Amino acid sequence: MLNTSADYLKKLSAFNPLTIHKKGTKAKALFALALVCILWGTTWIASKQGVKGMPALQLAGIRQIAAGLIYIIFFIFKKLPFPKGRQWIPVLVLSFLNFLISNGFSTLGLKYNVSAGLGAIIGAIFPLWIVIIGLFSSKDKMPRLAIIGLLLGFAGVCIIFYDHLQDFVNPTFQLGILFSVIATWSWAIGTLYTKKEAAKFNPYFSLGLQMFISGICLYIYEIISGDAMPLNAIPWQSWTSIAYLVIFGSLIAFVCYLYALQRLPTEQVSIYAYINPMVAVIAGSLFFNDKITIYITGGGLVTLIGVFLVNRAFKANIPPPEQPETEGI
Repeated sequence: MLNTSADYLKKLSAFNPLTIHKKGTKAKALFALALVCILWGTTWIASKQGVKGMPALQLAGIRQIAAGLIYIIFFIFKKLPFPKGRQWIPVLVLSFLNFLISNGFSTLGLKYNVSAGLGAIIGAIFPLWIVIIGLFSSKDKMPRLAIIGLLLGFAGVCIIFYDHLQDFVNPTFQLGILFSVIATWSWAIGTLYTKKEAAKFNPYFSLGLQMFISGICLYIYEIISGDAMPLNAIPWQSWTSIAYLVIFGSLIAFVCYLYALQRLPTEQVSIYAYINPMVAVIAGSLFFNDKITIYITGGGLVTLIGVFLVNRAFKANIPPPEQPETEGI
């Protein structure tokens, strides 16, 4: 019994932030994934607060421009070369998929009566698209236990979603749901594309370029449409939300996400989308007085079982993929 407890505590020590630098690559990747699970769950709350005082796409644009510039300045300081010729193709593709569509539309959905928790719940559907796309495009056979776990996780999301069925009579709410679902399609495709192309470029430098390009596009669109607010008219609450989104959502969490994505199976990394809703729902209850119902509680438990099964399916030691080149993008 004592040995079992000691072994369990030893496993938990892999997530100690004070000693994580001494751990192996897999432990660091799991720790990075845990940070993604928490931080991206809280960004739904920050986005919901931010869009209360300004246009959603303008918020997304400012966030992406600011974060993108920080990345770009850092890598210019490191004297890394900009992409050349065809190297711009994955940058532009991922800029469109991951930021212009996915981040832009998910933020826009929050403006159309979609709560922070529900937005995160819809975002949790994206691993199912990963599975469906993988069944048709991948030559590797996905472990049966992983498929069961993903489907259980999705079933848990559906249970949580049941509590919001009455809101579908609202046309504005329907539009918000549509924007949110399209965002999950785009993110799933972008995730698979990143996994496929990561060995060909420095994904961290590329990330900054993607953010900056999409942010400029979103901001120009808001100006042309006439929806953009003067910067001095944006309330401090929205600026605080933007600062949180830039630092924790765009800088820290994205670096952790890419790190985990390069060193863990795509399906295992995708489980963060099941944890995000629970973080968002709890945070929504604390900050916006959103109710935690029996459907949310029961669905959350089913989701956790799905997460456990996915992790168990990929528990075997899998050789990490080749590291991306540090030159180029």
